[in-house]
Amino acid sequence: MSADLLKIERRGAVAVLTFNRPDKRNAMNRAARTALREALEALKDGTRAVVVTGAGESFCAGMDLKEQALDREAGNQTANAEWRDVNVAIRQHPAVFIAAVNGFALGGGMTLINVCDLAIASEKASLGMPEISFATYPGLAGPSTQLSLSRKRAAWMILTGNRIDGRTAEEWGLVNRCVPHEELLDAATEVAERIAQFDPVALAACKRAIDTIPAAVTDWRSAFDYGELTNAAIREQTEAQKGGLAKFGAGERNSGQGRS
Repeated sequence: MSADLLKIERRGAVAVLTFNRPDKRNAMNRAARTALREALEALKDGTRAVVVTGAGESFCAGMDLKEQALDREAGNQTANAEWRDVNVAIRQHPAVFIAAVNGFALGGGMTLINVCDLAIASEKASLGMPEISFATYPGLAGPSTQLSLSRKRAAWMILTGNRIDGRTAEEWGLVNRCVPHEELLDAATEVAERIAQFDPVALAACKRAIDTIPAAVTDWRSAFDYGELTNAAIREQTEAQKGGLAKFGAGERNSGQGRS
């Protein structure tokens, strides 16, 4: 894996991945996609939370269009499938992913934000899908945004090609928070460190549940049943739930707070 394309900083159970093609707005060429896939595999052992960000003024400007054009001329049509597989691998990864959106997030950069479990944006962030300007539907960013936003808001971004800033992304629910630019990485890392304290089996199970409900399970009874099955599966794999409940109960008595 080339450190020139993707930097990895490990902080215990937290990792920070930084896309490192600032002169290309961190566009994802084939080498960068390969580096990201290799990083995902390397971070399956012992990593509970991953912060994803970009070097320079961009988070990720999507696919490398120049490379794609050369690929088409050569008859190579694998780039989109490769990028799809990378994003699916993030969703299937046991760690929790947090996008720290530091600047431009266009096309595939939007896809990355959407597949991350959580996202924090800088006030300097600029998010958009410019594909309509070259007569294209955003094949991955479009569906993932439509799964994340209301119909009208997704349609606005897809049909106008207009970008939104970090504050608007927070208001629309595309990111969880928008913070001053200089506070971005600290804010994202703080969230990652909190999440990394929790049991990895429970984190992975919760991540799967967030995808399953309501995407595959839509009625109340089935959703409740799925919740019970999820906790049963956690108990089969780890003793953390038993100790966690006892610890939480002691804290609840001390604070006088209840739980739902």
